[in-house]
Amino acid sequence: MKKSEMTIEAMYDLQYTEAKEAFSGCTYPWEVLPKIHDFIAAYGETLSKDEYDEIKPHVWVHKTAKVFESAYFAEYIIIGPDTEVRQCAFLRGNIIVGRNCVIGNSCELKNVIVFDNVQIPHYNYVGDSILGFKSHMGAASLTSNVKSDKKLVKVHAEDGDIETGLKKFGAMLSDHVEVGCGSVLNPGTVIGHNSNIYPLSSVRGCVDADSIYKGKDDIVRKTGD
Repeated sequence: MKKSEMTIEAMYDLQYTEAKEAFSGCTYPWEVLPKIHDFIAAYGETLSKDEYDEIKPHVWVHKTAKVFESAYFAEYIIIGPDTEVRQCAFLRGNIIVGRNCVIGNSCELKNVIVFDNVQIPHYNYVGDSILGFKSHMGAASLTSNVKSDKKLVKVHAEDGDIETGLKKFGAMLSDHVEVGCGSVLNPGTVIGHNSNIYPLSSVRGCVDADSIYKGKDDIVRKTGD
């Protein structure tokens, strides 16, 4: 992927998130990560009490959402309409989940934006990441958000590295991305729209849009009918 293909405009359809204004003034999506907390703090106060319940301080859940009793919520969280948060989900804070999503059993989320119609259904960890419209994390697939050497994360574009200035940065999934079961998305992973990641993959770096990732040396472009 080139730098131009990693911009917010290239990767995301912002009509499918309540966090649209958080992206304002940013070029690349990971620039939004440090802004999530303050955005939720301000935006949550504007939500209609007729549509949202503030179930604890700074946690707003739409009245049509289904939340199981065993799910845990920290603070600064917004859960959208018709979304389901299943048993023992662990929501650690700074989280915006859109409409018609699934946050599954025993999943852990932290500092993320989840667009509409996203599924994170089984034993997933998603941290310091953005998941685009209709993206899907297969069972036990994870985002790794801190490098083992604890250095700041770089994004490796075809036309040069991008210094993010972030120590914690998981993955940027564009719209309609499918991540196979048991895969690990290493820090600074960027996946273009309509791409598929094979199960049990370890993804490091960037994956072009409309691709099938079978391994680091085996990435093919999708072809039309």
